[in-house]
Amino acid sequence: MVKKVVKTNEPDSFKLHDTDTGSVEVQIWILTKEITELQWHLVLHKKDFDAKRSLLKKVAKRRAFLKYLKSKKLSIYNTISKSVSVKV
Repeated sequence: MVKKVVKTNEPDSFKLHDTDTGSVEVQIWILTKEITELQWHLVLHKKDFDAKRSLLKKVAKRRAFLKYLKSKKLSIYNTISKSVSVKV
């Protein structure tokens, strides 16, 4: 049986202020969470090609955010890549 792992209060460490939803760090965390959920969905529903396409689009978007973050703020990139275990 597949169990969902949900992280709570994780983006609080990446937020720049209380209502921050658009910074690169928070966007990466949100995309990582959505990617994880889609991966679990695809384990159960192997032939759901729309979900697979959506997953690939989210991975590409997260990769672009990580590339941008790596070029602009290397220290924050290192912190995020360790905490969300993302490989570029």
